[in-house]
This record gives sequence, C-alpha cells and structure tokens, in this order.
Amino acid sequence: MKRVQATRYLRLPFDFDVNALQQDLQRLHNPVWLNHYNDSAHQKRWACLPLRSLGGSLQDIAAQNDGNFMDTPLLAACPYFQQVLRSFACATTSVRLMTMAAGGRILPHTDPGGGFEDGVARLHIPIITDPRVLFHIDGETIHFSAGHTWYMNANCTHAVDNNSELERIHLVIDCIPNDWLKQVFVDAGWVANPPPKYGDPSVTDENVATVIAQLRSSNNTQAQQLAERLTKILAETSV
Repeated sequence: MKRVQATRYLRLPFDFDVNALQQDLQRLHNPVWLNHYNDSAHQKRWACLPLRSLGGSLQDIAAQNDGNFMDTPLLAACPYFQQVLRSFACATTSVRLMTMAAGGRILPHTDPGGGFEDGVARLHIPIITDPRVLFHIDGETIHFSAGHTWYMNANCTHAVDNNSELERIHLVIDCIPNDWLKQVFVDAGWVANPPPKYGDPSVTDENVATVIAQLRSSNNTQAQQLAERLTKILAETSV
C-alpha cells in the first residue's frame, strides 16, 4: 500500500477581506518593527510586529506554545484583525505581523516543535503579497495567496523567496489545537505525521542497530528492556 504523504501545508476554509486587512495595517502609524531573532536564516529585512505576545509586550516576538500571552496595544488599534482572531474558536499564543523585504530570502531551516502534532498550528494570512512570493516546503513550491488562511508545518524544511518589488506582509497566528480546530483540519484534508517508528524521533532505521548495541552493553534493566523492544520493532518492520 502506498504511504499517504503527511501534510506540509494546507489551505483552510477561512477567507478574509484583503482591503480590510490592509486598512488595519494602515492604522499602525510608523510602528517599530522588530528584526527577526533568527539572524542566520534570512537575507535582507525580515521583521515582526507583535499583536499578541508574552505579557502583551511590544518588544517580544517569541513564538512558543505556552506562557501568559496577551493582546498588545497594536492589536487594540486594529478592529478587523480582532475580528479575524475571533474567527478561530481556539486559544492563540503568539500573533505577529511579519514583513519580508522586496528581493529578500528566508533561507532553508526548520522550527522544531512547529507542527499541529506538537500542539501548535501556525496560520499565515497574507495581507500584502505577490505571486512571485514563493514558499519552498520540503521541496515543494507554493504561493500563499492574499486573504486566505494557510497552515504550514514548520517542522518541515522551509524557505521563502520574495522575487517581487513589494514588501510582503503576513498576519501569522499560532493557534493551540482543540477538537474544533482538529475537525477543521481533518475536513480540509489534513494528514497527520505518523508517530516515530521506534517511539523516539532520534532513533531511526539508520542508527537503531547502534542504539540497540549500546543499550545491551549496559547493566541497567530498563536499558535491556528498551533494547528488546527496539529489536522487536525492527524485526516486525523488516519482514
């Protein structure tokens, strides 16, 4: 049986008014954009404005799954952005506007723990974009179209090229999956990543024999039991 490809990106059934999104953007007069903290992963400007952040700080653009996330004063000035967030019947953590310079590039990288299965659904809603703004996700190229809602599994190796003359701006929302959001994803065609074959993502077909040998060299009872379990999985999947 052919294995189904786990979801790398997905368009969700939420479409928003591009003009209204851009009007809210214009309500933010001369905001102070914060350079993205991943300095090694981009060429030209890549910066953020926090709309929800830890403690509601305007100086914090960290993306994580827990903490006391609060609306910032910037979000209070943007009624349509608030309406967009109310469209999602789930909790949100980090919410940011993310800009990328014309001619800029985000280099290939991963954000471990950035997938639905990890407890975070990172949604992109493009506000200003161009068909020449291209995401490359695990070798597949896709344009995230304006006003639509896109999920990207950030565990995948991803890069972005802005080949246009526009400064690209996305609204990026980190949602905490609940039953409602999971049903939305399933209805949209989401396919979960399978659980790690050996129970630990650091154990792979390439190194499992070495791991088993190391465990068997230990006098620890738990290590011996784990070695037996890995040996059994390897035998069952090698048939």
